[in-house]
Amino acid sequence: MKIFGKTLAGPQLTLVQTGLVVVLMVSLSFASVPFYNWFCKVTGFAGTTAVAEADSDVILDQTIEVRFDASLDAGMPWSFRPVQRKMTLRIGETAIAFFEAHNPTQHVVVGQASYNVTPDQAGAFFEKIECFCFTQQILQPGQTVQMPVSFYVDPAIVTDGEGQYIHQITLGYTFYEVPLTQAEQEAALAIPAQGPLTRAQSAAIETN
Repeated sequence: MKIFGKTLAGPQLTLVQTGLVVVLMVSLSFASVPFYNWFCKVTGFAGTTAVAEADSDVILDQTIEVRFDASLDAGMPWSFRPVQRKMTLRIGETAIAFFEAHNPTQHVVVGQASYNVTPDQAGAFFEKIECFCFTQQILQPGQTVQMPVSFYVDPAIVTDGEGQYIHQITLGYTFYEVPLTQAEQEAALAIPAQGPLTRAQSAAIETN
């Protein structure tokens, strides 16, 4: 491979290729939040969590502390916070945490949450079973909701070369506003203000 007339090989080539991938993904993160989330979910890039179909079959006596963080994209009018700041659970044990969102505006606001964990190495072992971040969420004017996420930490973390030294994990979410057309606004207003959207309700808005 040549760059600026210079032939690169071996470690130099690997370093350049890695750098190009990072630059590309950072660029795409600004261009397409859904695509970036999909890429991170598939690859575990940037501490993205995994998704589990069921609870863990193994629960260890060892515990781990999980902290919770919440933030908003610039221009997102909601308020958003974790209901609990941290919890200690046994590795492999399923836990449920809640995040609270409030729409102080006089119009419907739809949001989509992106997510990650720190340290990055913990992403491969943080298994979410259900999460409000899986779908878009709609808040009616003045509505407040508490949104659950159920998860566990994979017991494989205790035998991993790097994971075994992790004793604290932070789960963070950032909510982005999803622009709505007039038709989508009307469809969203027709949904009762009863809490976080189900996957079916979210799909109904997206396809209207």
